[in-house]
Amino acid sequence: MPVPSPAPAFEPHDHHHCVSQALAGADALVRARGLRLTPVRRRTLEILLERHGAMGAYDVLQRLSEDGFGHQPPVAYRALDFLVENGLAHRIQRLNAFAACAHPGEAHHAAFLICRGCNAVAEIPADPVRDVLEQGAGALGFTVERANIEALGLCGACRDGDEA
Repeated sequence: MPVPSPAPAFEPHDHHHCVSQALAGADALVRARGLRLTPVRRRTLEILLERHGAMGAYDVLQRLSEDGFGHQPPVAYRALDFLVENGLAHRIQRLNAFAACAHPGEAHHAAFLICRGCNAVAEIPADPVRDVLEQGAGALGFTVERANIEALGLCGACRDGDEA
């Protein structure tokens, strides 16, 4: 099984380029689907992209409110729902939060590595894990419709900090 490349959440990288590339991809994806990345949807995605971590809906709402998009919860929830439904963000169950998708527009199953030290969230391919899950479920006559794979641990920086 191929080893995934280092997750940007846990490795130094050009974050400005990372965000710009993600926004350009999101714009192209929604246009191709005949949808619109409205100002509030775009700003919500930008907020999620600002750091490689997950944010709760109320944290997103606070940021949207500061930017003049209103302070009613439906403002954030509608934007987040749009992003999740269109593969631009994921809901992280363990944190009751949302994170920008690392592979928008690609059909994929994701697993999330959540650092318990700094709360960074990295997305990695989960297709091999999903295959095993579906095989085991199928042997029991069960059909997996949805699975959320999340692993809690320490990123390299937090682990090294714990050892120091």
